[in-house]
Amino acid sequence: MTTLSVNINKIATLRNARGGNNPDVVKTAIDCEKFGAQGITVHPRPDERHIRYQDVYDLKKVLTTEFNIEGNPKEEKFVELVLNNTPHQVTLVPDAENQLTSNHGWDTITHQEYLKNIIQVFKNKGIRVSIFVDPISEMIEAAATTGTDRIELYTESYANTFHQHKENAIAPYIVAAQKAKELNLGVNAGHDLDLRNLAYFKQSIPNLLEVSIGHALISDALYYGLENTIQQYLGKLK
Repeated sequence: MTTLSVNINKIATLRNARGGNNPDVVKTAIDCEKFGAQGITVHPRPDERHIRYQDVYDLKKVLTTEFNIEGNPKEEKFVELVLNNTPHQVTLVPDAENQLTSNHGWDTITHQEYLKNIIQVFKNKGIRVSIFVDPISEMIEAAATTGTDRIELYTESYANTFHQHKENAIAPYIVAAQKAKELNLGVNAGHDLDLRNLAYFKQSIPNLLEVSIGHALISDALYYGLENTIQQYLGKLK
């Protein structure tokens, strides 16, 4: 079974644009769960331009499904936030400071020792760890020796070329997922997955455990409504 974790960053972006608490990030997360989402993802950044650190504490108190916190573990404040809230999963992303959105995976060879050390910090608290990687076999092989539980495949290149030639677009991800399975790594995926490309991705990656989707899902919700949109995304994962 592939679970859907809804990234609610864009709800926080809308709230922050006007100030106040409309839309309510916590209520939206609760509603996402009520509408069928099996998890909630947040990706706080140092400037708190969307999800604020306080949001994480507030969400931790009320969520009943899986809570996934993404971010750069080289930020000490992020590590402290995760350890204080002990989510079900932390997803480690190698973002640069002030980066608009995540755009590459870890070089798990170059950062091998660093990843081993920081992953153990989270695992000592009983937190499942996933690391963001590109669909490159060498990077997945090196990821397997860091101690991570899962990898999250960065799917922007798949999404960008899906409509030109979907077989070519998915090919490296199939190889990557097979390699992960051989190495006993769980497979998550995320970035630019949407209602048009999600079903084919799911069908092609049989060992896919979780997708984290935010921007496209929230954008679709403007037209279809949040409940209907979540149901549509869940339908693509069957």
